[in-house]
Amino acid sequence: MPNQSDALDRMFQALADPSRRAVVQRLTRGPASVSELAKPLAMALPSVLQHLAMLEASGLIRSEKIGRVRTCSLEPKALRMVEHWVQARRAAWERRLDRLGAYLETEED
Repeated sequence: MPNQSDALDRMFQALADPSRRAVVQRLTRGPASVSELAKPLAMALPSVLQHLAMLEASGLIRSEKIGRVRTCSLEPKALRMVEHWVQARRAAWERRLDRLGAYLETEED
């Protein structure tokens, strides 16, 4: 599935930056205007807009302009894709560790 892989690559690249993760964290509480999102970040508004553009291009957020206010919100479907990917990796490692634990138990006897 190259399309899903490309989408995941973009999402993880977007989430690699602490400022973008802070924006995503804030948006878990609900939609927010660009100025609300920019307030706690120690950067100029154009930099914030670049971060928001990357989050939107990755599919993690969407924005809507009503009048002069641009409001951003999370895109739950994209977050679920990331969550499913992480859960699949966790399940694989848990199975491996369970097999290792069972093997070590047989060696102790």
